[in-house]
Amino acid sequence: MKRYDVIVIGAGDVGLGIVFRAASGSRKVALIDKGNAGGTCINSGCVPSKTLLYTADRITEIQEAGRFGVRASIDEIDFRAVMGRMHHAVESGREAIAKSIAETEDLDFLRGQGHFLDGHTLDVGGKKIRGKKIFIASGARPSIPLIKGLEESDYLTNETVLSLDRKPESLIIIGGGYIGLEYAHFFSALGTKVTMVQRGRTLLPSGEPEISELLKTGIGRRVELLLGFDPEEVKQTTEGCVLTTKDTASGDGREVAAEKLMIAAGRRSNADLLRVRAAGIETDERGFVKVNNFLQTNLRHIWAAGDATGRAMFTHAGDKAAELAWNNATHRKKIRMDFGSVPHAVFTCPQVASVGLTEQAAAQDHKILVGRARYADTVMGEAMMEEKGLAKAIVEKKTGRILGFHIIGPHASILIQEVVNVIGRKGGLKELTGGMHIFPALSNIVVETLSNLE
Repeated sequence: MKRYDVIVIGAGDVGLGIVFRAASGSRKVALIDKGNAGGTCINSGCVPSKTLLYTADRITEIQEAGRFGVRASIDEIDFRAVMGRMHHAVESGREAIAKSIAETEDLDFLRGQGHFLDGHTLDVGGKKIRGKKIFIASGARPSIPLIKGLEESDYLTNETVLSLDRKPESLIIIGGGYIGLEYAHFFSALGTKVTMVQRGRTLLPSGEPEISELLKTGIGRRVELLLGFDPEEVKQTTEGCVLTTKDTASGDGREVAAEKLMIAAGRRSNADLLRVRAAGIETDERGFVKVNNFLQTNLRHIWAAGDATGRAMFTHAGDKAAELAWNNATHRKKIRMDFGSVPHAVFTCPQVASVGLTEQAAAQDHKILVGRARYADTVMGEAMMEEKGLAKAIVEKKTGRILGFHIIGPHASILIQEVVNVIGRKGGLKELTGGMHIFPALSNIVVETLSNLE
């Protein structure tokens, strides 16, 4: 049995962040992964999806150029070329990571599905290894709902959709979260007839109600939204598939037909594949690995970070968690992971970005002020003819501390960054309003929002 100072399970951004830190200290390190190095982000998440979405954004700009007196048209969309550019980006990322792994000394990359035999021992393809410190960065996979006939159908996920070589003429997407919304934007921009089916009656239900309504209006111009409909049965046909749904309020049934069906109904833990119970590692009710605020499991020598924990399942949050998990495993001074300051964005049209608390959540424990501003309240927003864009701020009344900020509209993920930095420092109004904002840049929406607190 080979023994290691550090074993890392998962070769995504999180796992690699820990591996390279561990290997730099002349430790013997084992890295385990059953798939391609790079994890979800490189292979089926951020890199491929954002490469595709950038194309969708350019198409949408051309389609809407008539508002500004620009008569433009799209002669052709080469779907294979669009997908080819995405595959090139993925392959480039994989190659760069593989090269880095190969060049790292004292690192063994074990390919295969690993699983625990006890708290220190894992089996990887029949080989047993033992580690002093173990880090779980095993990520998550698509959650497939129990729908009659689904397993017999040829459905897509965020992983298999990347293998399409021909644009579907019609597509049903089950799920109205980040993944479903972004692929609805992509395919509808390319001309696919998209129908989105969501059990809940709102999009992004954990966010601000105003944001949800504006998003529903914006994306509803190009996507048919069946909100409050429960998917009940899928039937495969020679032309594609037929989905039977039921209105959760009235009980009325409705059938939707499309060439392709995509499942975007959330993510499930990979902890079951690791057989973590054999090690005595605790999981939550959804099967994700439980950790404390220092990213330590119930076992003192095992830490978990990234999607493996089911919390703040974003690449940037995983990168920070990797940094803190390694620090907390190797230093006396421990640092808490601040999940409350993790920002997130939905790269759809319109774009959505948020950080911190919603108004409803903040009001439970704080006396608050709330500010709102439309993009059109700024000179640049008016020049862009951006009538629907909105920003919303939640501020603690007594201290002026920024508790939350939410934006829907063009460049939302960029505009919110200065607020993200302030919230990360537990900062307040003066840190955002004390300096100058270039006029008439769109970033004035931040100052405008904070000037409307009431």
